[in-house]
Amino acid sequence: MSYAHPHDHTFNRQLRGGAKEAVDAFVAFDKAVFAEREGGLDVRTRELIAIGVAATTQCPYCMDAHTKAALAAGATESDVAEAVMVAAALRAGAAYTHGWLAMKLVDGHSSADS
Repeated sequence: MSYAHPHDHTFNRQLRGGAKEAVDAFVAFDKAVFAEREGGLDVRTRELIAIGVAATTQCPYCMDAHTKAALAAGATESDVAEAVMVAAALRAGAAYTHGWLAMKLVDGHSSADS
């Protein structure tokens, strides 16, 4: 069984059937976040942020949709690659700094044994 398939979006009907108000609210929220507007972050930048987040959450559907949207908003292949590498650096950095907790626990365990 494949967990992620390009046609999985068809299951949205079932999700919406079971939770119409919540799905409608999510769709409205998502549209508002990525809508064209004056001031603040432009759509290209928001889409590049979304690519970085999709890389860290490992959502293939988000990666597909937001990469296409970023390119349509004027992002380049290099922009997309940079967004992915920024996300990779943060994810790796988080693993590294989360290692501090392991060292803290080792230190606490060592001093508790002393």
